Amino acid sequence: MNDNVPIKTHLPCPDCGSHDALTEYSDGHTYCFSCQTVRNTLARESKLIDINSLSFSPLKKRGIMTNTCEKYHYYTGYHNGKPVHVACYYDDTGELIGQKVRYPDKTFETIGKISKRFFGQELFSGRGKLVITEGEIDCLTVSQLQGNKYPVVSIPTGVVSAKKVITHNMEWLSQFDEIILMFDMDEPGRKAVKECAGLLKGIKVANLPMKDPNECLLNDKGQAVINAIWNAKPYRPDGIVNGAELWDIVDSEEDTKGYSYPWDIPLNDMTLGMRKGELVVITAGTGVGKTTFVRQLMYELGVNQGRKIGCMMLEENIKRTAIGLMSIHTGNRLHLNRHAISEEEYHKAFDETLGTGHYVLYNHFGSLDGDNLLNKIRYLAISEECDFIVLDHVSIAVSGLEGDNERKLIDYLMTQMRSIVEETGVGMLVISHLRRPDTSQQSHEEGGITSLSQLRGSHAISQLSDIVIGLERNQQDEDEHTKNTIKIRVLKNRFSGDTGIAGYLEYSKKTDRLEVKGKRENNNDDEAEF
Repeated sequence: MNDNVPIKTHLPCPDCGSHDALTEYSDGHTYCFSCQTVRNTLARESKLIDINSLSFSPLKKRGIMTNTCEKYHYYTGYHNGKPVHVACYYDDTGELIGQKVRYPDKTFETIGKISKRFFGQELFSGRGKLVITEGEIDCLTVSQLQGNKYPVVSIPTGVVSAKKVITHNMEWLSQFDEIILMFDMDEPGRKAVKECAGLLKGIKVANLPMKDPNECLLNDKGQAVINAIWNAKPYRPDGIVNGAELWDIVDSEEDTKGYSYPWDIPLNDMTLGMRKGELVVITAGTGVGKTTFVRQLMYELGVNQGRKIGCMMLEENIKRTAIGLMSIHTGNRLHLNRHAISEEEYHKAFDETLGTGHYVLYNHFGSLDGDNLLNKIRYLAISEECDFIVLDHVSIAVSGLEGDNERKLIDYLMTQMRSIVEETGVGMLVISHLRRPDTSQQSHEEGGITSLSQLRGSHAISQLSDIVIGLERNQQDEDEHTKNTIKIRVLKNRFSGDTGIAGYLEYSKKTDRLEVKGKRENNNDDEAEF
């Protein structure tokens, strides 16, 4: 029979506690695919290796000296005709209870019972700092770098068993003033730190410049290991910060520069402008002028203030967006009459708006995929390095997400956009619709008052935004100027707290611009096209 034929699989592992990672082979040995421990079951039932047949010698390839090996009872010799390293494990009385045998091909064999003890545990009674490493070689390394004077132990059967052995030895560990985890700087090591750091009060974590202590030693970075011990910090889950560590943050000058809105109205004084790293929602009833308002913000930021703008205008194609910016620039409604200006002026308008490279547009071709849309937003923020991104509008955006619950879909979209804003520092201007008011209230299309409670679909829109601006206009008013006048209302203002009416703007069909009420030339324009 082939020596390597598995005869029993999915067995429990006595070393790491896995329920089904152990396999037994026809030659009697077992291998755990979780903790990677090899056991010779026949040898396990036989006597321990006679330590008189072994010796202490330097581990030249590992940079470990003889006196270090002698302190920790780490032997070299031969077993079953092969050169081996033998790490001996003792109980509290000093009796040898188990051995871990390491072969040149880096396979291991355990004899006796070692899974519930740290390597080197019998050497220390419990005072000062205790460093816990992943394996015996790293334990020897850290001890040697400290002159073999201070407590260092290691996990017996791989880092996956760290939680089990720490839990079993709580009483012994609690005697030390400090416990420092110095696990490998790889994914399994980081995972084990998270699992173990909360088991005892005051556990600290050491960070190394290389994978493990022995690799540091072999690359002349032994001092970095010592520094890591002294600089070890208490473990905290991601996102938890002690206030005493915040001085550098609060002492730094935060960039809170606001880019002003394009009108001399109270809106600027109340909000202190538009800032990167904030999510601003603009809301209004259907046809009130949300897109016109936002397009002028895009023009102001991109042309007058030199910012790079990501344009995700889902209600119109990219040509309409481009010509809309050129219309504001020239003061002509070019989407209605391109020949209102000369070809030379038309090309100049392009060069001074789109041609600046300050605008990056999303050509959605009428097809919307919600998660793909979020990827595009992230791309604009990171790869295109946009300062601001405009999304018009939320309801269309969620139509591309799978699911039939609009509220949950908007919750998801807003949460993801909030995360992108926090992660990248981009500013976002998002258009959102309002739900219809009660029959007892005036409709938004007839100048009804906007409120946060009327935001369509989800409370997440108001909760996750920094500023919410409501636009109000009576489209049915008999007076031409009143009909084309927008009342601006700040509904939420996390930055300064100022809310309320923030000014009035009147739309000019002649210039395609919103202008401060009372500061535009009188004309006999017909009803505006919003």
